[in-house]
Amino acid sequence: MEYTLVGRLGLVVSRLCLGTMNFGPHTSEPDSHAIMDAAIANGINFFDTANVYGRHLGVGATEEIIGRWIAKGGGRRDKVVLATKVYGTMGDWPNEARLSKLAIIRQCEESLRRLGTDRIDLYQMHHIDRSAWWDEIWEAMDQLKRTGKILYVGSSNFAGWHIARANEIVGYKHALGLATEQSLYNLVARTIELEVIPAVQEYGMGLIPWSPLSGGLLAGALSKLEEGRRGEEYMRDRIEGMRSQLGRWEALCAELGEDPAHVALAWLLHQPAVTAPIIGPRTEAQLLHAMHALEIKLGSDVLAKLDEIFPGPGGPAPEAYAW
Repeated sequence: MEYTLVGRLGLVVSRLCLGTMNFGPHTSEPDSHAIMDAAIANGINFFDTANVYGRHLGVGATEEIIGRWIAKGGGRRDKVVLATKVYGTMGDWPNEARLSKLAIIRQCEESLRRLGTDRIDLYQMHHIDRSAWWDEIWEAMDQLKRTGKILYVGSSNFAGWHIARANEIVGYKHALGLATEQSLYNLVARTIELEVIPAVQEYGMGLIPWSPLSGGLLAGALSKLEEGRRGEEYMRDRIEGMRSQLGRWEALCAELGEDPAHVALAWLLHQPAVTAPIIGPRTEAQLLHAMHALEIKLGSDVLAKLDEIFPGPGGPAPEAYAW
């Protein structure tokens, strides 16, 4: 396993982050526990979840699965940098969602209970809450930090200016701001190169890409049309609309002698702002399969070909669209 620092922090995490969104909805609890054990055995020390994951099975179902895994002992908790999220709707009453101080404190306590731990290493805001005042949000996060219930604060799905605003507000107090941003980022979805990545780098944050395979689109979709989400109508439409592009992509991967999923992950690992892409295996075999991406080294010629097949927005703003 390879490890890296989170931005300019001293925190060390594995170059792959284990995403747990499938735990419960698509992966049984015993299999979820086996995946987490395999992750630890192979050096992955970064786990990501959210309070809303598995919600249709019961409030906080995925966090509870992780909590019962932690309860098995054997040093499991202390081997993991554990990240969860707050924002989503967790009940029918007011203040059971979003980012008021009341909601943040209450949902943190509930996540701690479900996870069976005394701390959350990285507490992430799952989305921007435009109705919440930043002074209120940071007061809640500071309170949780002072009591040792969270160690770092992260964002997810923030725009570049949201990141800047959050960090500048907390900077007035000379306190540590956002540690990470978790964004949609892959070869097909490169919008964050305009504003988000420059903001992340400016503030010394880590970047945690979600959906690195674009829902399976980058995992050999043309040869696996009926597998997983690729069999759904909306995905079939996407594949048809990108058939020529995907054909060039899969031909390049074949030329490299590598699985498309591995090359897609390797491309992210070659991006200087990226800390750790999130992989979301449904089986232990998928977890072990994904780890080969760490061994792939892409030369400048290959990276240039990938830019030709999947052109980004043209670099950071404003040069991407102005002078």
